[in-house]
Amino acid sequence: MRKKVQKQMPLMDSKIDHPRADELEAISRIIDSNPTICDHVMQDLCKKPTDSAAAGASGMTAEQVLRAAIIKVHFGFTYRNLAFHIVDSQSIRRFCKIGIADKGFKNEKQRNRQYKDLLKVTRKSLGYAHSAVELIQSSIASPGAMLLCCDLQQFVKLSQQVVDQTERRIIQGEKVPASEKIFSLFEPHTDIIIKDRREKFYGHKVCLTGGASNLIVDCLITDGNPADSTLTETMLERQKEIYNRYPLKVALDGGFASKENLKIAKGMEIKDVCFAKKRGLKVEDMCRSEWVYKRLRRFRAGIESGISWIKRCFGFARCNWKGLRCFKSYVWASIVSANLLTIARKQLA
Repeated sequence: MRKKVQKQMPLMDSKIDHPRADELEAISRIIDSNPTICDHVMQDLCKKPTDSAAAGASGMTAEQVLRAAIIKVHFGFTYRNLAFHIVDSQSIRRFCKIGIADKGFKNEKQRNRQYKDLLKVTRKSLGYAHSAVELIQSSIASPGAMLLCCDLQQFVKLSQQVVDQTERRIIQGEKVPASEKIFSLFEPHTDIIIKDRREKFYGHKVCLTGGASNLIVDCLITDGNPADSTLTETMLERQKEIYNRYPLKVALDGGFASKENLKIAKGMEIKDVCFAKKRGLKVEDMCRSEWVYKRLRRFRAGIESGISWIKRCFGFARCNWKGLRCFKSYVWASIVSANLLTIARKQLA
C-alpha cells in the first residue's frame, strides 16, 4: 500500500479556470498596477488624516474594501449576499485578497457573548421606545405625532419578537421554526427562501406556469418556503380550475419530481409528464417515448428563458413596493405587462 501524503493547504486559494475568474484576475492586475487608487480609498475611509490604521478594531484594508465594492457592483449583490459570496466563492475571495487569516472565526462562547451584548442594547432601546409611546399617549399630541406613535408601537412589537426568537435560538439553543421568525422589521411578511440548500433569498416563492403561446398562464405566490415537490398537485389542480381540464402534457422543474407526483399526474390522465431531473424515474414511465421527453425538456427550457426575460426587463427579480398586498400587485403587474408585450409583438409580426 502507498501512503497518501496530504500537502499543506495554501493560505490563499489558487486561481480557478473560468472566464469570470479570468475577468476578475484582469481587473485585479489593473488595481495592482495603479496603487494610488487604494490611497484615495483610504483617504475616503479615514475621517481625518491623522487617523491611524492601528486604532480601533481590526477590519478590512482599504484595498479589500475597494475590491469588495467592485464585486458588489459587478454582480449586483446586496450587502448580505456579498458577505455570503465572499465566504463561499473561491474566486471572489481570491479577488478580494481575503485569506484564512482574514476570516475572523469565532467560537460559540464568543458569539454568545456578543449576542448577549446586542440583546442588552436592544432591550434598552425598546425601553426608550416604550417611554416615548407612553409620553405621546399621555399628552395632547398632533395628528402627525400620533401617527408616529402608531408606527413606533408596531416596530416595538416586531423588535420584541426578534429579541424573543434570538434568545430562543442563540441563548437557549432552541430550533425556532421559520414560520415563527421575523426576517424584516420593515417588511414583516417576508419569508426566507433557501435555494439549492445554499443560497438564501428574502421575499416569497412564486410558481409560474407557461404555455406554448409564451404567455404566463398562472401564478401562485406561496406562504413560507414549501418544497416544490409539495406543489405539483396544487399547480395541476389550478390548471383544471382555469381551463376546466387538465393539460395533456406537462414539463416541470426537477424539484417537483417524485414517484408520488408522477402517480398523481398520471391519475389526472396527463399523457406525458417530464421532470427536468429524473430522480430515479424512468423515461418510459413519464412519457410515451424518449423523443417526447426530450421535446418537453426543450419546451421547459424555453419557459425558463421567458421567466429570465421577465426578471431582466420587467423588474420581476426584486419588488420595490411595500407591504404584502403591494408585493402581490407588483408580481402580477410584471406578469401582465410581459404578457401584453408578447401579444402585441405577435400581432405586429
